Amino acid sequence: MNSHLENDKTTMGTTSRFICTANHGFAPYAQEELRRKFGALKSTVLVPGEVFLATLDFSSEEVTERLTQELPMFLRHIFPVQVQVGITDKDLGQAMDQLGSCLKRIDELQGKIISVQARKASQEAWPGTSSEFKEAIQFVLQDIVQQFAVKEAEWVVSVFITNDSIFAGISKADHNISDWNGGAVRFQKEEGQISRAKFKLLEAERVFDIDFRSFRNALDIGAAPGGWTSFLLERGLQVTAVDPAKMHPSLLDSPQLTYVQKNADSVKFRDHEFDLLVCDMSWSPKLTAKLVTELLYSLVPGGTAIVTVKLLSKKPLALIRDVMDTFDQAHMQIQRSKQLFHNRDEITLYMIKY
Repeated sequence: MNSHLENDKTTMGTTSRFICTANHGFAPYAQEELRRKFGALKSTVLVPGEVFLATLDFSSEEVTERLTQELPMFLRHIFPVQVQVGITDKDLGQAMDQLGSCLKRIDELQGKIISVQARKASQEAWPGTSSEFKEAIQFVLQDIVQQFAVKEAEWVVSVFITNDSIFAGISKADHNISDWNGGAVRFQKEEGQISRAKFKLLEAERVFDIDFRSFRNALDIGAAPGGWTSFLLERGLQVTAVDPAKMHPSLLDSPQLTYVQKNADSVKFRDHEFDLLVCDMSWSPKLTAKLVTELLYSLVPGGTAIVTVKLLSKKPLALIRDVMDTFDQAHMQIQRSKQLFHNRDEITLYMIKY
């Protein structure tokens, strides 16, 4: 059984390690983001395409500062590794005792309100549920902390277990990119919910800190069957939904809805008619960008646009750059580009017209 408590120092100078998470299949792009920002990167895959251990030649404080100043697109969640415990002979009990011993030596946790976020690389890594893993960590820490909390904790203790190691670290919630465990923003499906696409706007509302109730009149391009339209109607907006396909019948009686059953490239609106434009279409991203920019005359100056970009290319970074250039030339200021947890093979652009 081996374990150690790291202090960001090695014989080669300052270094730090992080557990990094991206949407499944997009870890290589999260790694590329880190390389572009920090240069050399040593990486060990923990869950193929999704979770990796990154070693950077910077202190954890500097890494955190740089990432919070310019938030990454594909890196969904990150936490510093201050403790690593090896698991030998499948002896999880001994490993958990060793983990507790290491964590108890961290001064910041003494008498504090903390939140525990626990994940496992596979079912074999921890035979019980993730909730039971979390409870086991809380058990070994219960005699040093003041209270366990889900939100508004003073420190987050993040733990990730693989078949042969337990990685742990402490951080402030806003230093992990996402305050959700692993950046997995989960919403419960509602009865009668039209589609899971609604979760994208729910997540965008939270991640981008957008008050959708502050808008009056929205244009939803490629709206059918109506997942995003239903969300906007619930927020009290007047919505013009454009799509040649049929909208869900439950929406058609809404007095707030205007349904235009046409292709978006064949409709005409008044100048500056809308203060919000949204688009979530399964089209070629460049064609989507062209279509949206041709309708931007209908968006007021200072209006907001939320657009998903499908990553159909084998070179998504170049594709994203081209699409963003298209919007920039159309006088759209990109506030944030992010692969949300609910995006899957796409990113979401949050833009304001100037």
